[in-house]
Amino acid sequence: MDKEVDYSLCWLEYSKIDDEPYREKLSKVVKNIIAVGQDKFTQTAVEELKTAVTSLVGFEPEVSKEALCGDNPISGIIVGNVTDALIMKYISDDEIQKLDEEGYVIKSVKENPGLVVIGSKNGHGLVYGAFSFIKHIQLKRDVEEVHIIDNPKCKLRLLNHWDNMDGTVERGYAGRSIFFCDNKVTNSLGRIKDYARLLSSIGINGVVINNVNVNKNAIWLITPKYLGDLAKLADVFRQCGIKIYLSINFASPIYIGKLKTADPLDEDVIKWWKETAKTIYDYIPDFGGFLVKADSEFNPGPYKFGRDHADGANMLAEALAPYGGIVIWRCFVYNCTQDWRDTKTDRAKAAYDIFKPLDGKFAENVVLQVKYGPMDFQVREPVSPLFGGLERTNQLIELQITQEYTGQQIDLCYLATMWKEVLEFDTYAKGPESKVKYVVDGTLFNNKYSGFAGVSNVGSDKNWTGHWLAQANLYAFGMLAWDHSFTPEEIAREWCVRALTNDPFAVETIVSMLMRSWRVYEKYTAPLGIGWMVTPHTHYGPSVDGYEYSKWGTYHRADTKAIGIDRSVKSGTGFAGQYHRENAAMFESMETCPEELLLFFHRVPYDYVLKSGETLIQHIYNTHFEGAEEAEKLKEDWIKIKDYIRKDIYEDVLERFNRQIENAKEWRDVVNSYFYRKTGIPDKYGRKIY
Repeated sequence: MDKEVDYSLCWLEYSKIDDEPYREKLSKVVKNIIAVGQDKFTQTAVEELKTAVTSLVGFEPEVSKEALCGDNPISGIIVGNVTDALIMKYISDDEIQKLDEEGYVIKSVKENPGLVVIGSKNGHGLVYGAFSFIKHIQLKRDVEEVHIIDNPKCKLRLLNHWDNMDGTVERGYAGRSIFFCDNKVTNSLGRIKDYARLLSSIGINGVVINNVNVNKNAIWLITPKYLGDLAKLADVFRQCGIKIYLSINFASPIYIGKLKTADPLDEDVIKWWKETAKTIYDYIPDFGGFLVKADSEFNPGPYKFGRDHADGANMLAEALAPYGGIVIWRCFVYNCTQDWRDTKTDRAKAAYDIFKPLDGKFAENVVLQVKYGPMDFQVREPVSPLFGGLERTNQLIELQITQEYTGQQIDLCYLATMWKEVLEFDTYAKGPESKVKYVVDGTLFNNKYSGFAGVSNVGSDKNWTGHWLAQANLYAFGMLAWDHSFTPEEIAREWCVRALTNDPFAVETIVSMLMRSWRVYEKYTAPLGIGWMVTPHTHYGPSVDGYEYSKWGTYHRADTKAIGIDRSVKSGTGFAGQYHRENAAMFESMETCPEELLLFFHRVPYDYVLKSGETLIQHIYNTHFEGAEEAEKLKEDWIKIKDYIRKDIYEDVLERFNRQIENAKEWRDVVNSYFYRKTGIPDKYGRKIY
């Protein structure tokens, strides 16, 4: 296995609070921790509180099971289930009724100054409550006036790891896998425990530990060959309220079971999967379920056997149902051998065309995992029409935390601003205010399962995410999955104070950098929603025509007169018509289409005048010059706060900004030169174009 190295604990570093008056006020509350109950979740919550208090305040609290001193509890923190008599003494029935199965209440007891109660209906909520109270302390909020009742808005809050068993990570930019090495499951459980703590602290409740492209040794993860070692991982995650899931290969009955088919309606195949499910649950009783990438990018699926996706998903769901498991079925299915000469076949349409006719045909423990946009995690895409289009099917929104197309954790790109726009998009599925956030929290269509799935940006690097500031994306994903009402700015500020610095000037500087970084990256890369001008395969750096004549169906169709894809109903591929009426009408017309998506939906002449008064070609020039300049400004802002940042972090991030500036210049010069040579139209401001 990989040698264990020192690593950061991100926002769980628990640096000592430098505000002495606050520490003094806090000390009388946290000097005792009273554990009500002996279950593993109570133990996890108490252990975390003890660790945090010791580091934050500077002394180790007393941990006790003795809660009474005379007729009153001693001052301190009482941690326990809300059904316990002592907890019920301080938490009202009304407060208890407001809790769901993962919710928690944190309450200072006014009649007993110095006493705080943390309660939940079950252990998961107790762990979340402990982390919430620790955050309360880190942000130096008043512990004598705390009264929090909090429940997650989404049932499923999952991370997808694209980790391979040889230790590599597909689209990983932060080192090697923390789960696998040399085709073995890791035995470095200390780091796994710290990872589980990090995830639990932001409300994550499930982790898919292996790549959705399941091949070679990974096919066998669902067998006793690996299940014993996986059970050890599951034990660690379980302490923090997190279930593990596995990606599977749909053709496993052939590869493992030596059957002649993987037809989901074949009786032997059905039996094989039921026996496999039983074996998995014998090892891991709370196993979450399967993630499936089928009939996509050469992965096997039900199409090969003349069946549809509902047939395939429902067969697996039947095998998992007796144990409470779910099937997460990815909707990333399209023709990946497209002829670039064909202007009518549209990759963007594929998911809706395939899955909309199956709406309502999936079992109740099947959840469709839908990418936020119809293509593939571009820096700007429209929202997938499946959100609002699927009215009788459980859904997860799939976001890519790892920055495949958004700078690969070299360039700063805070993604919460993008994600928030997606969540606030109104689908009009049930009239106004049918926003994506209400689809993915299950309230719009009353789904049994719903939520968020994020493709992880974590690896074995010391700081977990390659770029120290990319930690903010992982943090933001968890916060939005827990509660989509958070704003990107408040999430950024909270993360910064917990993970980097609490100096007011430094915090405001970093928050400003994060908040503008997505737009900066968009400016110097692909304009107005067109996407895909990246170097093939690596997806970092510019190659304007890199995918223009490829099989992948990712084109910009630029010639000497115009650029963009006509996706209108009237004259194009018809993609715009997949939305509900209000959005279909908006996207159909060049005049009403949001300009940031103009080239995604329309073929536009270079001399077309935008709302800014600039022509399209001038907009391309302007934004690429601006983006490169603003990348340099990010570095300048970072240098200003050198004295407030730990030296190793400061230097690592500075090195990333140097690389980002070079990347931005390359994008600027390649893209601007390409379009100048294509059109012969000069930059009206006379700036250097090659």
